[in-house]
Amino acid sequence: MAHKKVNLPEKICKTCGLPFAWRKKWEKNWNEVIYCSEKCRRNKKQD
Repeated sequence: MAHKKVNLPEKICKTCGLPFAWRKKWEKNWNEVIYCSEKCRRNKKQD
């Protein structure tokens, strides 16, 4: 039985500030995910 996508956890991307939802590929390291995409990870803000 399929799950409802409205129940997935969300985070805010550190680069663009937009919310993004949990994905199956992040299942094992969801706590370490801070960027919504590879593009945002490459263009991360320099502190």
